[in-house]
Order: sequence, then structure tokens, then C-alpha cells
Amino acid sequence: MKTIAIIPARYESSRIPGKPLADICGKPMLWRVYQQTIKAKGLSDVVCAVDDDRVMAMCRQYGLNAVMTSDKHPKHVDRVHEVSDKIKADFYAVVCGDEPLVEPESIEAIIPPDERWLEHEYVVRSLMRDFDDPVEAYDSASMKCAVNAEGRCVFISRSIVPLPYKTVDFTLKRLVGIECYNKKALDFFVNTPAGALEQIEDITLLRYLEYFLPVWLIDTKIKQIGVDTPKNLEMVRAMIKAKIEAGMLA
Repeated sequence: MKTIAIIPARYESSRIPGKPLADICGKPMLWRVYQQTIKAKGLSDVVCAVDDDRVMAMCRQYGLNAVMTSDKHPKHVDRVHEVSDKIKADFYAVVCGDEPLVEPESIEAIIPPDERWLEHEYVVRSLMRDFDDPVEAYDSASMKCAVNAEGRCVFISRSIVPLPYKTVDFTLKRLVGIECYNKKALDFFVNTPAGALEQIEDITLLRYLEYFLPVWLIDTKIKQIGVDTPKNLEMVRAMIKAKIEAGMLA
């Protein structure tokens, strides 16, 4: 099986302009995401999907494998789809360009484990983990998910799902932003309009659930901190600085 990792990196950001180039301890953020991603086992290649000449220039400077994509894509999945039209693979693992602390084990967990997954018409996989703090569950930026006994997603929402009513004997799960698709699933996304639920919640995976396509969620214990705000950026800088001083990162 051929699985490539795609790192979509959009230059424009309302909170952090030029986010892929944001300095983190002397290196651009996208460089750090790339270095973590290439550590993952089971990948045939890693590709940055960029949309700006400045980011492409940085990729060339540091020797990162990158392709230029349109700056008009509304969603990261649209950008990944463009790359899938240019590079053939069985599966496309997606690591967002603002996850400089991504763990290789998380990427390995999202890759289909055997060739039986080649028989699935649509493959959409993502990760989920337990909430550590109940207060975190009330943050609309964190997406809550519910799965059945087979690990197939039933629903995803920015509200709490399932909502405790008859029992509290369960653990709330949150979506972790690493995904994997096959080509047909990517084609479906770009050729299918967003449904009402996706438009309300602004959650891309709802496009599959609204049309009754399977979405598998794999449980993980690994925590990740994405860079969505300047506060996140400072936090990540401090964490990476500590790892560098401990000899865990370059």
C-alpha cells in the first residue's frame, strides 16, 4: 500500500498572518511539522501543499518536498484533493500545517493497518481522545464525537454529544485533527455540496456523515496542541524550547 502524508499550509490567517512561516525557536512552523511527520513509519512520502510563493521559497530553502496549490480552496480537504490529482497513492494522511508538536505515533495510527482497507469504497479515518478537563468540553473550538461499538462515527458536534441524561457512566471524546482518506473519498468531498449540518457546525467530516458514508475514529491517548492563536504559538514555542534544551529536538 502506498500512503503519503500531505501537510496543507495556508498562508493567510486572520489571527497569525503568514502562519506557516511563524518562527518557532529559529525554524519556520511548517519545517517543524514536516520534521515530525517524516518520522512516522508507513509513509511513502511527505508533501507540503502550499498556496503562496513565500512559503514555497522557504520549502525550497530547507529542502522540503512541496507542491503549489490554489489559494482559493475553502477547506483543507479541497487542498488535499488537488494534491491527490497530482500524486497517485492508495491513501492520503493529512497533518495540518499548524501542528508542530504532532507525534509520529498519531500519524501511524491513522494509516490503514492492512490491505483489506483497499477493498473499502470510501475510506475516511480520524482520531479521537478523552477529554482531560470537563471545562474543555464547553469550548466550541473542540469538536465532540460519538461512535458506535465498531468505531464508526455517529455524530460530531461543537456541542456536547452525547449529552448526559440517564447516566454519566461514559467518557466524552474529542476529535483530533489528523485524518486519512482514499482518493474516492476526496473526490466525493469536492463534488458534493456541504449539507445543512456542516454549514451550521462548520465541521468538514459532517459532509460524509450527512450522506451516510462511514467515518472511522481511532482512539488515542496522545495529546496535541495546534497553533490557532498567538497564545497557542507562545505556548508551543515554550514547549519546543524545553524539548530542544532536553536534547529531544533539534
